[in-house]
Amino acid sequence: MKTLLLVTSLSLCSLTLAAQNAQSPVESTQQTPVYRVNAESRSIQAIDYRQHGSTKVDFKGTNLMPDASGEAKVESKAGRLEISADFRHVRDPKYYGPEYLTYVLWAITPQGRPVNLGELKPNEKHEVRIHVTANLQAFGMIVTAEPYFAVTRPSNVTVLQNEIREDTKGQVQLVSTRYDATEKGEYTVDLVSNQLPASTLTAEEAKKVPQTLLEARNAVTIAKATGAQQYAPDAMTHAEQLLARAESDFTHKKSRSSIETEARSATQAAEDARVLSIRNKADEQMASEQKATENRVAIAQEQAMNEREWAQSERERALEAQQAAQQAEQERRIAEQAKAQALQEQQQAEAARQVALAQKQVMAAQAMAAQAQAQTAQKRAQNAEQEKEHMRQLLLRQLNQVMKTRDSARGLIVNMSDVLFDVNQDTLKPQAKLGLAKVAGILQAYPDLKLQIEGYTDSTGSSEYNKRLSETRAAAVRDFLISQGVDVNSVTARGLGPANPVASNKTPEGRQLNRRVDLVVNGESIQVGRKENQAPASIAAPANPNPEKAAPPDTDQP
Repeated sequence: MKTLLLVTSLSLCSLTLAAQNAQSPVESTQQTPVYRVNAESRSIQAIDYRQHGSTKVDFKGTNLMPDASGEAKVESKAGRLEISADFRHVRDPKYYGPEYLTYVLWAITPQGRPVNLGELKPNEKHEVRIHVTANLQAFGMIVTAEPYFAVTRPSNVTVLQNEIREDTKGQVQLVSTRYDATEKGEYTVDLVSNQLPASTLTAEEAKKVPQTLLEARNAVTIAKATGAQQYAPDAMTHAEQLLARAESDFTHKKSRSSIETEARSATQAAEDARVLSIRNKADEQMASEQKATENRVAIAQEQAMNEREWAQSERERALEAQQAAQQAEQERRIAEQAKAQALQEQQQAEAARQVALAQKQVMAAQAMAAQAQAQTAQKRAQNAEQEKEHMRQLLLRQLNQVMKTRDSARGLIVNMSDVLFDVNQDTLKPQAKLGLAKVAGILQAYPDLKLQIEGYTDSTGSSEYNKRLSETRAAAVRDFLISQGVDVNSVTARGLGPANPVASNKTPEGRQLNRRVDLVVNGESIQVGRKENQAPASIAAPANPNPEKAAPPDTDQP
């Protein structure tokens, strides 16, 4: 088989937040950041790895790290790609700024979509080895310096990128694409980089703290500086709680695995809070601009009305002046032409009546037109609301044909019971994949919808185990939906453990109902945000065509 080589021209577009004073303290930064875009053109080679067994590529350092090098071996397996890579002469990431603590390996598709493949941690010999899997087909690979591992968009501090080897066979094709990259300094636009927790430690102190905990501390500090406590309080509180647990594990000298688990969760939660805060700030600014526009329109309308009233007054004064002049002329000629004067007065009276009648007709026509416009606007608004309600009910019926779905103020909630997973496992059963594939097909017809995946367990077992199992199950559902074509930017996942039970945990039946994964579907096109008492009753889902022969155990705890 031939390997298709895609020489992909990538323009790195960095979307960054600029504050009025990047060196001011954290607590003094209260202004909404301004977005700006700076483009840097770069070139990278991408390979189509489909059905080609094993393929090797080299990595070469950019002008930011010219001594670095590496190679990767990509093996095509059933339904996935396995990537093994080795890198040499990799500098300490802090060389590029105190906010950079790690490196991330990225896959860039020909359409410009970046995928975070994993974190690279150089050892004392400045070497890195990584083994990851990916469900992509054609992509190029780069390595960037990052403040923590959980970033969702690559920075423009690109230190390594792949190159085609001489022994890589295939046909070369030029493809042009673009992808977004964060500009250096975006994460510290709201604070001085030396204020980051990791930057305040001495070299000896930093060696005693796990790398993942340093990243979590910085991630939480960056999220706070972005305004997450105001614009994403729930997500920020969750990140702080996870960090506190990691700090407690570190203080009490618990296992490194326990510390890293909590720290990585805190880093991911802090990144979610930072991104949500930026998005909410933008929404707030847009609402403010819209309100200002409405005020300007109202002022303009009021000015126009005042001008019409003034014009009307001028016409009346002009008419009065004209009538006074005519009256004077009539009085001057009254003695000479009495009979002509009487006729002239009659003609003038008729003319005045016609003018008044014409003005009355014009005003009546204007009033009717204004009323018609108001009725049209009201009808359009009603039609828009009806269309949203129709789409919501249509989507509810479609989802109910696949899985049990109910309507709520949060959106449409699709319920998946734990029978879709093996006991104590997070691997989706074929039946679950079939249902989720249908759900993914339905959701792709509504591109503006957002999907939040929530994993739950019963109260049996430890909180840590239930929390972790609910997270991995929610993540498995998220990853499968993305693989079925659902936009990765419209899907979020979280595990809530035994929170929000829908039945009593005192009975096996109740615990089984509480072990579930909920898919919360929302979006403007289906009227999300209305009051709960306005939502119609949910439509009952059809019976499961392939029920499990035996009921699952009463708990997810082994």
